[in-house]
Amino acid sequence: MTLARLAARHGVATAFSPSEGVTAPVPEATVIAVLGALGVDATTPEAVAASLGAAERADRERLLPPTLVRHTGDGPPAPPPGLPDGTRLRVTTESGAPHDGDDWARLPLGVHTVDAEAPDGRTGRATLIVAPARVPAPATRAYGLLVQLYSLLSERSWGMGDLGDLRELVSWAGRAHGAGFVQVNPLHAGVPGAPSDPSPYRPSSRRFPDPVHLRIEQIPEYAHLAAGRRDELDRILAAAAELRESVLGKGAAVDRDAVWALKLRALELVAGVEPGPGRRADFHDFLAERGRALEDHATHQALAERHGPHWRSWPEALRTPDGAAAVVRADAELTARVDFHCRLAWLTDRQLAEAADAAREAGMPVGIVHDLAVGVHPEGSDVWARQGDFATGMSVGAPPDAFNSRGQDWGLPPWRPDALAAAGYAPYRGLLRELLRHAGALRIDHVMGLFRLWWVPEGREPTEGTYVRYDAEAMLAVLVLEAHRAGALVVGEDLGTVEPGVREALAARGVLGTSVLWFERDWDGGGAPLPPEAWRADCVATVTTHDLPSTAARLSGDHVLLRHRLGLLGGDLARERAADAAETAEWRGVLQRLGLLPEGPGDEEAEIRALHRFLARTPARMVGVWLPDLVGDRRPQNLPGTWDEYPNWRLPVAGPGGQPLTLERIAASPRAHALLRTAAEGVGARTAPPGARAV
Repeated sequence: MTLARLAARHGVATAFSPSEGVTAPVPEATVIAVLGALGVDATTPEAVAASLGAAERADRERLLPPTLVRHTGDGPPAPPPGLPDGTRLRVTTESGAPHDGDDWARLPLGVHTVDAEAPDGRTGRATLIVAPARVPAPATRAYGLLVQLYSLLSERSWGMGDLGDLRELVSWAGRAHGAGFVQVNPLHAGVPGAPSDPSPYRPSSRRFPDPVHLRIEQIPEYAHLAAGRRDELDRILAAAAELRESVLGKGAAVDRDAVWALKLRALELVAGVEPGPGRRADFHDFLAERGRALEDHATHQALAERHGPHWRSWPEALRTPDGAAAVVRADAELTARVDFHCRLAWLTDRQLAEAADAAREAGMPVGIVHDLAVGVHPEGSDVWARQGDFATGMSVGAPPDAFNSRGQDWGLPPWRPDALAAAGYAPYRGLLRELLRHAGALRIDHVMGLFRLWWVPEGREPTEGTYVRYDAEAMLAVLVLEAHRAGALVVGEDLGTVEPGVREALAARGVLGTSVLWFERDWDGGGAPLPPEAWRADCVATVTTHDLPSTAARLSGDHVLLRHRLGLLGGDLARERAADAAETAEWRGVLQRLGLLPEGPGDEEAEIRALHRFLARTPARMVGVWLPDLVGDRRPQNLPGTWDEYPNWRLPVAGPGGQPLTLERIAASPRAHALLRTAAEGVGARTAPPGARAV
């Protein structure tokens, strides 16, 4: 019981529910390991008693909790309860200005500091987050496209989709089809080195974008390359054309490493061109605004080039940012490379801004929806730069449940909740602020992680993990504050196991959920498809996602055959096909009863349009169309449960026969136009005047 009390004191669960009505104990060894990762010794009964006593003593002596949260509109603000009579409070706002500690009603929005001094001499300090009640809400109903950017090649990209393609996509979708948004995969910086991890959901840094997405020809300095370097650039361009042809003409998978090798050399050439005074001043402003965080990220990238991507194997002096800084200062070549990687971050940021401007000019009421991955790679720059913020020897995953009895280990080290609180949530605030700079909305992958995450100790199976709680009130308050400042919507990916109360708490703060057609059923009334009017309004409604079969594959049953070929089916093929056919037949019946399939069953294109008419009948504030569905692509971008068996995150958008299609061909496709027209008519979208914005 003492161990359970200690675990509860630190937010570590000693039991969990793998399915409704079932409670399973967490192995004691797991609880001890997780507490150890939080800096709490629980290795012996004596250590447990000592740690518990220290924690309870600290609670009694503490004047203030680590974090205080105030939301405007949540009732009359008041000083923290439980303070001894005569305690003096001083508030320092985030701008450094003093504020009367007795006047909580007039506190400005922001992240402030509260100092307390009790009559007995005790002092305390807390972070005070003052946030609006809710994140911005959509001003109008909108539909948009969901796309994995690397998969969308144009006739000008270098073997994978880039920010130039994104700019073209938002301009076309907004101007020609009245689309209100385009949602992209995480564009976070990938882990250096080859072969790289192709998953955009396991990046090196979530705070800084990946320059592999740059459109080289749109960098202003590109036009001013000296003649002597133009010859080498011409050879690079020829190699890039070959890469593009290998994907589009020969059906090869997207090769991010090959693309980056070419772009890196081209960027080195372009970096040799001195920017003009205005551009140089802009770069210096960029450096000043990002400060130490960018310097650390660029240093990690430079050191990885010299010593390899695994920083734990670097020379000891380089394994921390402070030690590395001294080495870099004494090495002119390293200093130059750090500056180079800072410049790449700047160039990428500016092209992200240009894409956001294009969406706004195309009349999109939301714009580009960026994606925040749930975590980072253990060898990436974020972990290297802020090692104390991450739980050593732990990985984020998912518990066993009715759909996956083995659980999941995602290989992502979790943030320590105590370290976040001690830092006043500065790492989290900085991350959100950076991502929201050019976002009309932010999608948060596995948004339940704001409340709790499943930690798996290194060397143990995912089934032997446990939940660790975060201060959800503080995490949500920071999110609401930063979204308010950016004027951006927030979408939470709340699929899978969601504990009671989480969706309600998110909705109360204006965070939209994610509703996928195949999962929206009346589970309390027999499991039939949920009628459209019964769907929640505060969501992004879609037919499918990047982790699910495309709609054409679902309707045809191809996804079952694919899983069978790869040995992923849990049961007999004939039985699985029959169950799948029954589900799609049930949906065809629903569509016909609602009058959404006037063409009758059997026409794949008509059925896909009918499913989107169904989404339009729901009250969902945003309706997302999976871009590969525009052209009948049958291949999933990611097939969970596979690694080498399937080219996850490396497939270009293709037609029904698997032939890759460029953005230009998609834009000219009658099939694509028909589905976009259906989506636009369904949500009442009209082409907005340039410059309009409604968030």
